[in-house]
Amino acid sequence: MPETYDAIVLGLGAMGAAAAYQLARRGAKVLGIDQYAPPHEFGSTHGDTRITRIACGEGPEYSAFAARSHEIWRELEAKTGLDLLTQNGFLAISGAGQRSANHGVARFLDATVAAAKAAKVSYELLDSAALRQRFPALAIADGDAAYHDTVSGFVRPERCVQAQLQTAAALGADLRLSEKVVAFTQEASSVTVKTDKDLYRGSQLIVAAGAWLPGMLKPDLASRFMVTRQVLYWFRARSEDAHALFSPKRFPVYIWQLPAPQSIYGFPATGGLEDGVKLATEQYDVATTPEQVSRTVGPDEVREMYETYVEPFFPGLSPVCVRHKVCLYTWVNGARFIIDRHPDFERVIIASPCSGHGFKHSAGVGELLAQMALGEAHRDIAMFGFR
Repeated sequence: MPETYDAIVLGLGAMGAAAAYQLARRGAKVLGIDQYAPPHEFGSTHGDTRITRIACGEGPEYSAFAARSHEIWRELEAKTGLDLLTQNGFLAISGAGQRSANHGVARFLDATVAAAKAAKVSYELLDSAALRQRFPALAIADGDAAYHDTVSGFVRPERCVQAQLQTAAALGADLRLSEKVVAFTQEASSVTVKTDKDLYRGSQLIVAAGAWLPGMLKPDLASRFMVTRQVLYWFRARSEDAHALFSPKRFPVYIWQLPAPQSIYGFPATGGLEDGVKLATEQYDVATTPEQVSRTVGPDEVREMYETYVEPFFPGLSPVCVRHKVCLYTWVNGARFIIDRHPDFERVIIASPCSGHGFKHSAGVGELLAQMALGEAHRDIAMFGFR
């Protein structure tokens, strides 16, 4: 029989890499398995930058994860020398009239303010005149307003995964990459994981498979999750002067509830003129699977994105899309997380903390998963249960 690990982590993206690192730093005997070689671009953990914000309009219950993640990323920066977290501020922008919801929250600006108060995050409210003066890259309409704080910003997802996996391996974690899990079963005192290459046994199993998770669950559980295709775009600025308005010192990350079908979110420029400026919308109408998703972005998609979401609101950006990437979100109704033990297997922990706002919480969630697997005390997670 194979040797028994304290915990096996299935999937080494945002949540799985964080869990493997936290298990290893506690001295656990841990095995991590991924069908690819993370960081990669087939799931949800890529695209150079991800927003991080402690005041979470999705609900104050998420703030503790984001705050703890900031602490962990700073610790990892000190250990690895990698630049992971940039705190250049955050704007939640909205205005009068019909506005797109964000993660199902119609009054996202107000919800962000409430979350900031609950988490004791210092913030200010800016009217349209103040927004135009401070952030001239934005085409702010009369009556627009925004929440603004300076503790938020962006993280580098590929580097975060790399830092956690490298550190986990240095601490003794056994990482099996390019190895696909075929099945897992639970016996009385252990879980057996079968891959296309070997058989493994662990006392606990953490399933952090992202968009591949529904395919590993029976239909009644799989129906809780919807996988959606999302497209990230980088548009070139019209000039060097226009590009400079998007520098991290002058331009925060943002979520903008638009008078358009979808909200838009985006980032400062993290490179030169030819690297473009990243922004994206989110759609939750069309479902897909990792096997069926189209990873090609057509010219019609680029044109629609520019004409509907870029040109009217970012006058300094040109129609030139220097690159684009497809990623997958795993959505739960209400933009919720599911972090719970499998209803049929008490030794199997299901971790799907995504719903389009997962990466900012991933380091903190990984710590929680390690605590659950090792029987340590942890925060109450009843609100993230299947029920």
